[in-house]
Amino acid sequence: MTRLVSLPPAAQLAPLIGNYNDAVTAKRRHLLLGLVAIAIALLVSAVGAEVQPVTLWNKIGNFTSYFDRLLKLDTGARVWTDPLEWVFALIFVAAFGLGALPGILAVAIHTTGTLGKLFTEVVENIDMGPVEGVASTGGSWLAQVRFAVTPQVLSNLVSYALLRFEINVRGSTVIGFVGAGGIGQDLIVAIRKFYYSDVSAMLLMIIVTVMTIDIISARLRHRLLAMENH
Repeated sequence: MTRLVSLPPAAQLAPLIGNYNDAVTAKRRHLLLGLVAIAIALLVSAVGAEVQPVTLWNKIGNFTSYFDRLLKLDTGARVWTDPLEWVFALIFVAAFGLGALPGILAVAIHTTGTLGKLFTEVVENIDMGPVEGVASTGGSWLAQVRFAVTPQVLSNLVSYALLRFEINVRGSTVIGFVGAGGIGQDLIVAIRKFYYSDVSAMLLMIIVTVMTIDIISARLRHRLLAMENH
């Protein structure tokens, strides 16, 4: 269905258009005055700081190349080409030194953020019917969480937690390469010393551990889903 919009006469439009143009002009004038004020403030601060524009221009390449160096590994490759060499662990190794503590902190921070996001999405997608039912009977907030929310999300929460645990087991091996302790540090030492029997034993241990966690996670999730369906 087509609707026709009637326009007021030109005599009525002229004042409105004029007011609009005046408002736009005033806004542009204020923006220009603000930019001029910022430029003056920068100039005054530069004079007070004894900034030399010629030297700044000649050395500006050092400033830009610094950010380029931040994106390169020691091998010269870009950081995104080998993410295993770019871990939170490097930050904590610098702060706390070599050992297990920086590795634990690196894994904990990454896991907390990831699980927090996943748990939030699971809870947001629950069916609010049971929650409203418990609330209508006078149930407290704790009762709503215990009897209406938890049964709906328990299997997913346990599954995500075990998944992150499996990832952390594998990740702890990698961050151990940078001195964050754990089996990864022993593994890199064995590799550098050419102790091939120790290397094979550690790799087998890691593979078996990850497979065991994965199997336990799958069975536990299936059991929890069966309980929910029941």
